[in-house]
Amino acid sequence: MDDEKIVKGTTTVGITCKDGIVFATERRATMGSLVAHKVAEKIFKIDDHLAATIAGSVGDAQNLMKIMRAEVSLYKLRNGTPISVEAAATLTGNVLRSGPRAVQILLGGVDDEGSAIYSLDAAGGVIKDKCVSTGSGSIFAYGVLEDRFHEDITVDEGILLALRALTSATERDVFSGNGFLVATVTSDEGYILLDKDTVDKKLKEIN
Repeated sequence: MDDEKIVKGTTTVGITCKDGIVFATERRATMGSLVAHKVAEKIFKIDDHLAATIAGSVGDAQNLMKIMRAEVSLYKLRNGTPISVEAAATLTGNVLRSGPRAVQILLGGVDDEGSAIYSLDAAGGVIKDKCVSTGSGSIFAYGVLEDRFHEDITVDEGILLALRALTSATERDVFSGNGFLVATVTSDEGYILLDKDTVDKKLKEIN
């Protein structure tokens, strides 16, 4: 199957916390009513302090992630300092405007200004948000997120909230499922993708 034709159901969640950010996604990739993949990777490390989630066309999203990794690395080499989260989001928006792709991106991380997450649409629109979800299951995830999110949420709390939101989405959205991926970015530890055992333990805490 051509990955570029695998669309479009998914659920991703991004939560801005006082000590970092949390990204979480489910793992199903669909092509119409077919479950095309059950182990889709929808969270990408861009740099030690930056990560992104993808929703939409797999081929377009993977290509964009490769471009962003290269651009962020070049920025660091040229300037001798990591790119800020806002600048990375602006750069991603510029790339999308140069040739629209069938994707919706959450890009976030931690820099000298603190933690931040930006939502980007296929045409390059960039919006900063505290708590955001994308994809076909987002309508169900938002019900949980808006009920439980608060400004002083920690990364540990954010992980549990993200998993609650994804669990709600996978129970109602047929295009979302097959397990979860969770990643955090903090100033102390940088990017961390939680292993399956850790995710399973967190799931037990919310059940």
